[in-house]
Amino acid sequence: MQKMNCALAALALGCALACPAPQASTPEELIHLNCAGCHLPVEKPDAGLTRMQQQRKTPEGWQMTLTRMHVLHKSPFTDPDGASPEDVMRTLVKYFADTKGLAPAESARYRYSLEQRHNTIDVPEDPEYAVMCARCHAESRVGLQRRSEAEWRDLVHFHLAQFPTSEYSAGGRDRDWLGTGLDTIVPLLSKTYPYETAEWSDWQKATKPALEGRWRLAGHMPGKGDFDALMTATADGADNFRIDLQGQFADGEDLSGTGSAIVYTGYEWRASIDANGVAYKQVLAATEDGAQLEGRMFQREREEFGVDIEAWKISGKPQLLALAPAHLRQGGTQTLVLAGAGLAGKPDFGKGIRVDEVVSSDAERMVVTVSAEAGAATGPRAVRVGNATLGNALTVYTQIDRIEVTPAYAVGRVGGSEGSQDKVRATFEAIALANGADGEPGTADDMRIGVVAAEWAVAPWDEKAASDNDVKFAGVMDKDSGVFTPAAAGPNPARKYQTNNAGNLKVVASVQDGERTLQGEGHLLVTVQRWNNPPIR
Repeated sequence: MQKMNCALAALALGCALACPAPQASTPEELIHLNCAGCHLPVEKPDAGLTRMQQQRKTPEGWQMTLTRMHVLHKSPFTDPDGASPEDVMRTLVKYFADTKGLAPAESARYRYSLEQRHNTIDVPEDPEYAVMCARCHAESRVGLQRRSEAEWRDLVHFHLAQFPTSEYSAGGRDRDWLGTGLDTIVPLLSKTYPYETAEWSDWQKATKPALEGRWRLAGHMPGKGDFDALMTATADGADNFRIDLQGQFADGEDLSGTGSAIVYTGYEWRASIDANGVAYKQVLAATEDGAQLEGRMFQREREEFGVDIEAWKISGKPQLLALAPAHLRQGGTQTLVLAGAGLAGKPDFGKGIRVDEVVSSDAERMVVTVSAEAGAATGPRAVRVGNATLGNALTVYTQIDRIEVTPAYAVGRVGGSEGSQDKVRATFEAIALANGADGEPGTADDMRIGVVAAEWAVAPWDEKAASDNDVKFAGVMDKDSGVFTPAAAGPNPARKYQTNNAGNLKVVASVQDGERTLQGEGHLLVTVQRWNNPPIR
């Protein structure tokens, strides 16, 4: 049991999804040994075992299911050939994700959940579904599953049997939970997320992309800045890769390391990388042609810190893939970083922009200083380096007209104090926008300029927050980076009622644009710890 608990701890951290399992018994043998004691064989409509036969999930979804099987039912995950429980679980997650996973089109809408973008707000379209399911779960918890009608019905029965307090929870005593679940929610989910789909049938037949090779990465880390890297994926068995990452931020700080990756379902890339002594996870999705990867790379212990990533497989042809920063003021001078592959020749930014200096240049990265004429045409424009072109790469603007804070609403959590949960920080960025030709903000012709430097502060969100002195107790905002660090967990004797360090705060970004100072505002709720943190919430 001690060994199994260690396995579950590792699975909870998610590393099992990026670590290859050594060869042991076949998945079918492991399923028969560990699952068939409770789940009975079913021959129709397709061979398998009850419950697992008629549902499909992401790798994280199957990981959660197997973990629950151990926690609730003490499934031992043993192997007569001697593989560890950890390796048995890895083998089973891989098998189920490959044979009963989601097609790329099926997972696309809810990738924010897999990528741990916790400040994403989803609003279900169906009001009954919003109350019955999404009052506790993110919409993605359901949207990243596919089940038959019978399986959705069984899930309702399981949920209310396992969590009977749902029926008398706060705000939940106004409904017939079982009746509404079976009569309204099951038909809705069966229609919206059915087990059998054309997308899954087509994906099973499709040739899966080859992901071995050299990749050019470009991305952005809120609170830190733009990022680019070269990633080499070397095959290490079927669907397994050794990873070498050599990257840097726009300010020159290095982010490099090595690790391993597994591909599930033919396109679900999961990697574990040790970069600069920090453990990172990559959750990426490959395009169906294998030419691109897109997703997020985030710290394993602090999921809120991560890099939004796009990756392009180096094809041998000249490729201009990213430019940072992606904005330039009329009459202004700026140093720009161009990332790509096979770059050769002088960069061309179009009429009205001259290249003052090529600071450095090689086939994968160029650093140049450019200046825009006072009358340079405003708006997004293409940038060219030799035979490589990137459309809408650089936005030229006259002035900043307003600032938006992103995320507009975020949650931070107190933590530490020798407890099991660390503080959950919140990172904000200032987005500059220009009014369009109509001169009015918030209309269709507004132009997004991009992320700009700001000075950050917090203020009370309302009179109650001011009365409770939330600014003093809830935590500290870094004025330069926009990273808010919540205060310590636990009761605070210095507060009214000796309550914890929660707070309701306004986030204020101040941006200097010439002689003008513009401000944007966001909302930050600092609350208590979350104790249950599965990969899909």
